[in-house]
Amino acid sequence: MKKLLDKNDKIALQKLSAKYGFKNELQMPKISKVVINCGFNPARDNEAILKEMKLNLAKITGQIPAIRKAKKAIAGFKIRKGDPVGYIVTLRGRRMHDFLEKLIRVALPRIRDFKGLDTKGFDGHGNYTLALREHITFPEIQAEEADKLFGMQISIVTTAGNNEVAKDLLQNLGFVYRG
Repeated sequence: MKKLLDKNDKIALQKLSAKYGFKNELQMPKISKVVINCGFNPARDNEAILKEMKLNLAKITGQIPAIRKAKKAIAGFKIRKGDPVGYIVTLRGRRMHDFLEKLIRVALPRIRDFKGLDTKGFDGHGNYTLALREHITFPEIQAEEADKLFGMQISIVTTAGNNEVAKDLLQNLGFVYRG
């Protein structure tokens, strides 16, 4: 864990301050939180699968996920307002850094034919979102024990004001982009 923090504080500070002219540490962009979302629409009625999803997500993140409920009714998906539609985990501090370390060093390299992350995942305000199709890319989950595979959406929220600065910050932390 300490490796990612050291890399962020020292190397990123030097490179980003030289490139963008940051004069002190308070101007430096930082990662403020990581949000992980899992939708469970196909398995909504199966309690065993929902329980397994919750336990697996808790193993991966180190934190118990919260249930997300539908904000409005959508007849085409047979969802009513207030129905549970997914799990969400918001990570900050040490758990966030541990999760990012695991994502960068273990999970992403385990993806078959991984050539880097797509730069289209930036939202214009310096936040990056990526999607994983299978949760078994994380080392805590054994592929043989997983009854149902589920994907997740991972949003990395930074204090950078634009995509270019955020991209450089994440690249200095170890994220690899295509091209």
